[in-house]
Amino acid sequence: MSDEIQERAGVPVLVCDPLGPPVATEQDALDLIGAAFLGAQVVAVPANRLDERFFSLGTRFAGDVMQKFVNYRVRLAIVGDISTHLADSSALRALVHESNQGGQIWFVPDLDALDARLRAAR
Repeated sequence: MSDEIQERAGVPVLVCDPLGPPVATEQDALDLIGAAFLGAQVVAVPANRLDERFFSLGTRFAGDVMQKFVNYRVRLAIVGDISTHLADSSALRALVHESNQGGQIWFVPDLDALDARLRAAR
């Protein structure tokens, strides 16, 4: 599977291939945003595609990536199990909790959970 736009819960979502290239730079994030402009409102990125620096908040990489999505008004969903990262960082747990309270960036365990969030956000 390659990255593809799918309608999920009535919302066009760019669902990124878990085996696709890593998101390791701000340009990689911008490339996903550019792909979303072909018709998606949300980008669903598998957690395993994110560079490890994303989960180490001291690097500021997560903030830089998330800010790009906010600036371009494209919602971002990080999809997958990040429990090992959460266990290591209270700051990351706080970021995930805060993000999940809003409507712009979500951390969800799977695409079914994303669908539920999209239905609830209508």
